[in-house]
Amino acid sequence: MSKKSIALLVLIILIPITIYLIWPTGESRIKKVFKEGSQAIEKKDIDGVMTKVSFNYRDEYGLTYLYIKEYMKRFFHQMSDIKIEYENVKINIKERIATADMDVRVIATIGNDTGYILGDLPRPVHVTFTLEKEKVRWLVVKTEGLPFKY
Repeated sequence: MSKKSIALLVLIILIPITIYLIWPTGESRIKKVFKEGSQAIEKKDIDGVMTKVSFNYRDEYGLTYLYIKEYMKRFFHQMSDIKIEYENVKINIKERIATADMDVRVIATIGNDTGYILGDLPRPVHVTFTLEKEKVRWLVVKTEGLPFKY
């Protein structure tokens, strides 16, 4: 075998292995959705938030993509210094559908008052998000466990 043939054979073997090792898993992509989504909420970036929500969103509260967008506009107008904390994240993926269970706390300022608006220090709110893989992105299609009605 010539040196070119050996080099080509090594490349053919190494490229798929390298791609497999560095390609993000579904779980890491879903974690990124929540990290970027919470950062967008903290920055009051409505477009950044809505890029994480599917146009097909529908939940037990009757909310859709457009209702969420309008609700977030009102929320951002009323609140400031928003901080989101989430922990105990458990992700379960089955083909193109995933669920993400987590404990959530949200702290914000309304006027001069700052406090928890979702959960509190000893008792976070347990929320379940359902995500669907749309093309190559995971997007939220449903939320369960929020303690209030819209």
